[in-house]
Amino acid sequence: MLSFQAILETIYKDALNAEDKGKVPTYIPELANIDINSFGIHLRTFDGKDYGIGDFNKKFSIQSISKVLALSKAISLVNGTVWKRIDVEPSGHPFNQLALLEIENGKPRNPLINSGAIIIADILISNLKNPKEDFLNYIRELTGDNDVNYNLTVANSEKNTGFKNYAAANLLKSFKNLDNSVDEVLDFYFHQCSIEMTCSQLTKAFYFLANKGVSLSNKNIISESQAKRINAIMLTCGFYDEAGEFAFEVGLPGKSGVGGGIVALLPNNYVITTWAPGLNLKGNSKLGMLALEQFTTKTKLSIF
Repeated sequence: MLSFQAILETIYKDALNAEDKGKVPTYIPELANIDINSFGIHLRTFDGKDYGIGDFNKKFSIQSISKVLALSKAISLVNGTVWKRIDVEPSGHPFNQLALLEIENGKPRNPLINSGAIIIADILISNLKNPKEDFLNYIRELTGDNDVNYNLTVANSEKNTGFKNYAAANLLKSFKNLDNSVDEVLDFYFHQCSIEMTCSQLTKAFYFLANKGVSLSNKNIISESQAKRINAIMLTCGFYDEAGEFAFEVGLPGKSGVGGGIVALLPNNYVITTWAPGLNLKGNSKLGMLALEQFTTKTKLSIF
């Protein structure tokens, strides 16, 4: 029988001893202030057991991890109409690349790059009465925890420096693939990315995607078929132009964020979250990628 706590402790120790911990991003000024030595791992298995080590109960900015939760909410509201406006193909480019968006007439390659996530934000604004409040409550419901909030300082920092996101939103608007105003959509998008959570909260939030669309509180969030499709998109597109590497090395559906978090899951088995703010050249957590590769290697628990 696997000793998950012992495995996490070994992975944690090895990762902390790594010479290269990556670099903390500076293009969002607030993220540049995070201690690069922060590191946490949290695992929740399907028999209801929790395992954690390090800073797994320390809050951090989830950034692009929020895109998966926003997508799930949008799908629950409008289902297949999402795919009329966004494709499901890997981009092969950085998350904020604009060239493909113009070449492909304003239809983003997938919902997990910035342009695609901006359209998801647009859909949520059109379908929620109080978008920011309703989306936050959605995540609180998924985690069963009201201690999840926006970091308004981070949201403002993103707003003041998000020039490429403004460019992407205006390009989408020019192709008539944005229904609401650019400012309104980006205000929601920046708040979405600024949500702060811990590794343990994120593990709970993503449980429904490992459980055929059913949350920890036994509520049907999305259908089994919808959960299958979101997991597929995470596997092929969840790590920008490093998605293939993650599938090759780790072998799990997952999503990263430039705040240093990574969530990954094995359907019907477990959800695991790592946080280490130092990023590699592709914008993914250096130690998180290392830790998850070690986890699936040591446990032999991946989709392959």
